[in-house]
Amino acid sequence: MDLLELREQIDTIDEQIVRLYEQRMNVCRQVAEYKISTGKKVFDRQREMEKLAKVRALTHNEFNRCGVEELFEQIMSMSRKLQYQLLSESGSLGKLPFIGVDELETGKARVVFQGAEGAYSQAAMVEYFGDAVNSFHVDTFRDAMNAIDEGSADFAVLPIENSTAGIVSEIYDMLQEYENYIVGEQIIRIEHCLLGVPGAALDDIRTVYSHPQSLMQSARYLELHHWQQISMQNNAFAARKVAEEQDRSQAAIASEYAGGIYGLEVLQRKVNHSGTNSTRFIIVTNQKIFRKDAKKVSICFEVPHESGSLYHMLSHFIYNNLNMTKIESRPIEDRNWEYRFFIDFEGNLADSAVKNALRGLRDEARNMKILGNY
Repeated sequence: MDLLELREQIDTIDEQIVRLYEQRMNVCRQVAEYKISTGKKVFDRQREMEKLAKVRALTHNEFNRCGVEELFEQIMSMSRKLQYQLLSESGSLGKLPFIGVDELETGKARVVFQGAEGAYSQAAMVEYFGDAVNSFHVDTFRDAMNAIDEGSADFAVLPIENSTAGIVSEIYDMLQEYENYIVGEQIIRIEHCLLGVPGAALDDIRTVYSHPQSLMQSARYLELHHWQQISMQNNAFAARKVAEEQDRSQAAIASEYAGGIYGLEVLQRKVNHSGTNSTRFIIVTNQKIFRKDAKKVSICFEVPHESGSLYHMLSHFIYNNLNMTKIESRPIEDRNWEYRFFIDFEGNLADSAVKNALRGLRDEARNMKILGNY
């Protein structure tokens, strides 16, 4: 046979595959109707494992066994997604445990931020809630999460990601740990300054204090000098320390706003090497609420520790036409080399496509949690 004849044979086989695929999906539709009427779950892992073993046994070599297994994993995945879609259309998916609100009640809210007066978190808080916000500050991120968890604050403002230094991993871990939820975000421009006591000069400086990420963001500038770098919990703490000790050999990397609060002089502006450096802050509360005009959903989940498991989870976004905007992984405590995935995607919890994707993820992933819609 020549190549043209072989391609004609492949075309004929492909037509049969498409016809059989559509027949299979029609049967899956009837299966969904049965499950809707009986309340049975869509995902049956044991049934799928038995099915994969059966189709593998029909092949005649190892290459085909692997190929058929991958093919039928995809076919069964598409069948599940059709069933989830039909469940959604019939109203059988149920309601998510989140309440949609027109606006967040911020008028009389009490807000907590981490750090001291002058912290970037405070600047983000004022930008989001306004100058008249009723607020207080705490030393650590965990203190802030505890404050809203126990009800002494209505909202917390926490940094979650910097455009230069990356994620704040501690925040990701605590979002999974606490029953607190993201309801908003605020992005602010970061412009670090080198701050010293009045009368100090660059030649006097021997030690620089700042948050680890701020030191990282200013690494190129700091490499030009032979200063000792000491990490602090927060930039504003660093500015306060330098102001309290009044040592001309000490400097802090923080905002010019913080320098003004603590009476420090700007020795050098814009020491961070990126001119577009920004930090994204999240607004967190202990209520399961979301604004009705929210456009971003954040979730986290674990997957079975086996080949292809993450791919199958992500396919729920593809089949529901949802745009995933971010994915991060964090180690799972006490389970070496296993990871929890954090994902942001566009959508609203009231959207049927979002509900459909979340239902599929909840059935197939381990420990899925909706972190918020904002």
